[in-house]
Amino acid sequence: MFPVQRLRRLRKTDILRKMVRETTLTPQDFIYPMFVVPGKGVKNSISSMPGCFQESVDEAVKTAKEVYSLNIPAVILFGIPENKDEKASDAYKDNGVVQQAIRAIKDSIPELIIITDVCLCEYTSHGHCGIIKNGTIDNDATLEVLALEAVSHARAGADIVAPSDMMDGRVGKIRKSLDEEGFTDVVILSYAAKYASAFYGPFREAAQSVPAFGDRRSYQMDPANRREAIREVALDIEEGADMVIIKPALSYLDIISDVKQSFNVPVAAYNVSGEYSMIKAAAQFGWLNEETVMMEILTSIKRAGADIILSYFAREAARLLQR
Repeated sequence: MFPVQRLRRLRKTDILRKMVRETTLTPQDFIYPMFVVPGKGVKNSISSMPGCFQESVDEAVKTAKEVYSLNIPAVILFGIPENKDEKASDAYKDNGVVQQAIRAIKDSIPELIIITDVCLCEYTSHGHCGIIKNGTIDNDATLEVLALEAVSHARAGADIVAPSDMMDGRVGKIRKSLDEEGFTDVVILSYAAKYASAFYGPFREAAQSVPAFGDRRSYQMDPANRREAIREVALDIEEGADMVIIKPALSYLDIISDVKQSFNVPVAAYNVSGEYSMIKAAAQFGWLNEETVMMEILTSIKRAGADIILSYFAREAARLLQR
């Protein structure tokens, strides 16, 4: 009791505060998302995500080199194909844009871990994450295409595949297909609890994946649900997921904490595009200090229980941490 107990004693100096700090960020905590497009010498700025770009394979290699130089261990690749159709045919082509990027980055920086997003929204002409039959997303038909996509990424050299579609049973189908093709060592990082969030808006510009009709609420999770996330994660782990992602992060810190406490697997959190863009926008107006808020948010995500953070801030945060 006061005056014997004075908690301010441990806050007196910066060195003392660092010595007793409970949560510490390092560049090794991050995964950097990248958007890959066809062409050469292409580096298109994304208007709603300042500092982020759509890049051709040659430019993506340069970015990947910078990421690795910052001691960030991994990138996750999203592809924007030249052609889109109802069957997402370009998603599993051996010479698809993501497959080309995997090979090029691996040739240049073999130590960098390459994760690939396994979903169909960037590849379908309608922008949904699955195959449409009779006006609805056909879960089981979608699984077949997702498995083809995951195997094609593994064949190109991906270390980790990350299914983000939220179809039921996709982890089991992908694990079985990878194993049958001899890719038993390829890791599955499942988007196990992915919510139907308005925070994805800027990403959909970047990935050119706005749905042509309706929304994704019939397959992504209801933001009001908490217990359901535990069921989703449990099923994915049972089907063979090695790691899981909670997405988004900032509005779902309780879910990150719940999952971390409930399961003995690495837990990742996706600090999504809307979370990134609103900080960038506020900073441009001088309403807040970008660096300070960035680090506070990233620290809060790790404090909640995330072992890994996917973030568009990864490069900026890594540079800051190395000062």
